[in-house]
Amino acid sequence: MNVWKKCAASVLFCLLALPVSAQNILLVGDSISAAFGLEIEQGWVRLLEQRLAEQNEPYEVVNASVSGDTTAGGLARLPALLQQVSPELVVIELGGNDGLRALPVANMQQNLSAMVSLAREAGADVILLGMRIPPNYGPRYSEAFENAFVEVAAEHDVPLVPFLLEGAGGVEGMMQSDGVHPTAAAQPILLDNAWPAIKHWLDGV
Repeated sequence: MNVWKKCAASVLFCLLALPVSAQNILLVGDSISAAFGLEIEQGWVRLLEQRLAEQNEPYEVVNASVSGDTTAGGLARLPALLQQVSPELVVIELGGNDGLRALPVANMQQNLSAMVSLAREAGADVILLGMRIPPNYGPRYSEAFENAFVEVAAEHDVPLVPFLLEGAGGVEGMMQSDGVHPTAAAQPILLDNAWPAIKHWLDGV
């Protein structure tokens, strides 16, 4: 079993121990939301849990993020997650690894679209967290990559956070030495980027 399968198995084990609730927020992401290189308590998703508790919001966040995951991996995992968690909201933070591996943008877009449809069919609302890739991939690929998130959000009329790493990506002190993963100092920025869409959903529930 490789490391990604081990991570996925660990996530599923944890989910099986969770009580099924009608007040769950499911986050399906990759290393950005799995707090890669940090203590899990430092990650933006844990900070989200804390903010919800501080504001007396009765939602549990189920973080089903797996480092290294692609949109294809997320799509494959999603049906079981929806059945187990029964979320009211699904937050999708995937695509970065598709881009870093220069996978076809059309496939990524199809996978994201299918994930939104599955979540909707399960009775959940959806928020899409967008990503961008480094400029060395070339303007044509980079533009198509970024536009894929916009087009999925428009197709399904779901909220889009254009760039989860806005204010952190490429900023000194905000990225780890690999230049890909945000530092602990950047995690509150990620939360602040995602929060307006999440808060808007909370206010409308």
